[in-house]
Amino acid sequence: MFVATLTGPNRLPKSGTSADSLVVLLHGIGASGDDLIGLADAWADALPHTAFHSPNAPHHFDDAPFGYQWYSRRTDQLRAQGLHEVEGTVNAYVDDLLAQHELTPVRCVLVGFSQGSIVSLHVAPRRKTALGGVVSFSGRMVTADTLREELANRTPICLIHGAEDPVLPSEGSVEGAAVLAELGVPHELHVLPGLRHAIDERGLEKATQFIHRVLEGN
Repeated sequence: MFVATLTGPNRLPKSGTSADSLVVLLHGIGASGDDLIGLADAWADALPHTAFHSPNAPHHFDDAPFGYQWYSRRTDQLRAQGLHEVEGTVNAYVDDLLAQHELTPVRCVLVGFSQGSIVSLHVAPRRKTALGGVVSFSGRMVTADTLREELANRTPICLIHGAEDPVLPSEGSVEGAAVLAELGVPHELHVLPGLRHAIDERGLEKATQFIHRVLEGN
């Protein structure tokens, strides 16, 4: 039984043993934890000793009577303010799960999609203790302008983006990679031809390779 500051679906390790690593899945705007928990099933064979948690964001979606959001996107000011406000919530959730699974932070990977990626890219490099890694699907670094002053660790980051994304153009990940390079943060960038605002098999393969690599190093 897992109790944390956010709630949502989870999957315990397929191996049936205690988890030796943790993947936290942060969904996009207007969605819920149910939308990303399927990644746990896709990764179960590749990561049999990993626990997966996919929380619902803490706020109801502004633009519909269903779904959740991590912050309001209505203005740039609300975006930045919301990211800083939700930072503590996500950190508390991650730290609760790490304690419950008896894992150190470097055994945890944040995986986000769209707004969940934006949150992951904001939170991870500002934590007091580095995580194992971040996988950002179709995201961007909304608070890149303050990261230079707020950088607290160099968690490795994998940026995966569809070249044809009409919602969050792939330039956002390209620009983010440039910021990470300037700050000396280990990272990799994959812009996938023909892909729109989605996760496909190519992206899953890149993410799997990255997660294996960062966990093997820790």
